Amino acid sequence: MSGWLKDKEHLARMALLFAVGITAFLLLRWLLVPPGFGLYGHYRAGALDDNRARPLHFAGRAACEDCHTDVVEARKGSRHARIGCEACHGASMAHVQAGGERKPVRPDPRAVCLRCHQAGAWKPKTFPQIVVADHAAEGPCTACHKAHAPKIS
Repeated sequence: MSGWLKDKEHLARMALLFAVGITAFLLLRWLLVPPGFGLYGHYRAGALDDNRARPLHFAGRAACEDCHTDVVEARKGSRHARIGCEACHGASMAHVQAGGERKPVRPDPRAVCLRCHQAGAWKPKTFPQIVVADHAAEGPCTACHKAHAPKIS
């Protein structure tokens, strides 16, 4: 045999391998990729509906500030002014939806403060940090500091 048909068996095997590979790819894609994937980007479009179906737990800072204007005033200019209320007080959607009737759990002032201010090598040197045993071995931090404007009271 001569010419370009001399290696037609090799070409046929190569074409068969490509066909098997493409078929396997399409089959795996059909099995593993959920419907709607890629419709709005590189994620599953149904994830938006899944997230909307979940109940909300966090109300957001604006919901807190609508009722607690005294706290907003106390926080102005303080180092805690930019920290969200729910970072310390926890999720407050149930409190907001109940119109304030359902009181949120009062945070433990020592545990909440130490969550951020306990000394750690991984924290920036400019961030206020304490060694608990040296600073105050016991008692709540709010005995000396105001929670919303943390200067010595």
